[in-house]
Amino acid sequence: MLEATNNDELPPIPGKRYFTIGEVSDLCQVKPHVLRYWEQEFPQLKPVKRRGNRRYYQRHDVITIRQIRSLLYEQGFTIGGARQRLSGDDAKEDLKVSNQVIKQMISELEDLRDILKRR
Repeated sequence: MLEATNNDELPPIPGKRYFTIGEVSDLCQVKPHVLRYWEQEFPQLKPVKRRGNRRYYQRHDVITIRQIRSLLYEQGFTIGGARQRLSGDDAKEDLKVSNQVIKQMISELEDLRDILKRR
């Protein structure tokens, strides 16, 4: 298990389109066999499979994995509880709040960009 002090220190997600299971493992601090298990338990996780059954995760998969990790390791949910939380009305509400926060951040960054352009 991970120590509580390491939970908030996940590395930023690079601007790539696809990630290997090893890269996702490093980005989310979860072992690859755990990721494969979560694919069976959470219908939201559907990595693209290519030649040789290699998994390629997209950015939204990495974000979902981080949410699952947070629910299980930090908030103490069971697998069933986390699955229910991700598929229920709470997930829709969380998505709305996240979208509002993202829009606010974009607006603030655009304002900052404009200020820097004037200098």
